[in-house]
Amino acid sequence: MSLFATERPKSGFSFENCARNGVLEKTGFTAPTAVKTGTTIAGLVFEDGIVLGADTRATEGSVVADKNCSKIHFLAPNMYCCGAGTAADNDMVTQKISGELELLRLNTGRMPRVCAANRILKQMLFRYQGHIGAYLVLGGVDTTGPHLYSIHAHGSSDKLPYVTMGSGSLAAMSVFESRYKPNMKREEAMQTVRDAIAGGVFNDLGSGTNIDLCIITKDKVDYLRPYDEANIKGQRQGSYRYARGTTGVLNTTVKKIDYDVTSAAIKQLEVMETD
Repeated sequence: MSLFATERPKSGFSFENCARNGVLEKTGFTAPTAVKTGTTIAGLVFEDGIVLGADTRATEGSVVADKNCSKIHFLAPNMYCCGAGTAADNDMVTQKISGELELLRLNTGRMPRVCAANRILKQMLFRYQGHIGAYLVLGGVDTTGPHLYSIHAHGSSDKLPYVTMGSGSLAAMSVFESRYKPNMKREEAMQTVRDAIAGGVFNDLGSGTNIDLCIITKDKVDYLRPYDEANIKGQRQGSYRYARGTTGVLNTTVKKIDYDVTSAAIKQLEVMETD
C-alpha cells in the first residue's frame, strides 16, 4: 500500500514557484532576463498559394548591425521560412532542416509536404527548450494545397490563414485583421503583406529598411528582394563641414619623439591608370 495519497489539483493559478524564486534570489541566484529581438515577419494564404514577407533590419541591442539582412530562408523548392529572433540560429536551423528535407525527397522520390517540415522543425526546437532563438513563419504549397504555420522557439506551432511574428507583429497583425478575407487575389495579398510589414517598420524600432516578399504557388516561387523600400534615405539639406578656426585652440604643445633608425629603403610607387 502506498504511503503517498494523490492530492486533487487545486483550480486557478499556482504561485508555488514565487517562494522558491525568492529564496534563490537571496542566495545570490540571478533570474534570467527577457531578451528582446527586433523583426517583423508575416505570412498570408491566398487563393493560389502563400505570400511571405519580412523586413531587412538586423540589430545588436540598440545598434543597427545590418540594413539589408535576408530573413526569408529557403527550405525546399516548394516552401520557404521567415525567421525572427537570433539571426545565427535562424540561419543554421533553416540550413539544417533544408538538408533533412532534401534527404527526405531523395528517399521518398517526391516533394516533401509542408506538415513534414513543420514536424521536423518543432521537434528539433522542443529538444532545446527555447534556447535556440528561432521564431519561424513556415509557408509552402504541396499536393494538398497551401499551408502556413507559425513555430515558436520552445516547439509549439499553429496553423493559421495569416500570421505575424517578431517585435513588430502587433502592428502587422492590425493590418491583417482589418483587411484579410478568404481567397484573396495575388496582387491584393501581396499589397496586404507589404502594408503589414510596413506597419512594423514604421512602428517598431527593431524593424526597418526594405520589405522582402516571397510568393509561393504550385508552379513557381517568386522571391522579390527587395519588393519595396519603406525607409528611403533622405538628402542632406546643408553642409556639416566647419571652417578652420571655428573652434578656438587654447594651447599647443609639440613633443619630440626620440627614435633609432634601424634600416632604410627607397621604393618606387607604381602609377595607377585612372582612364
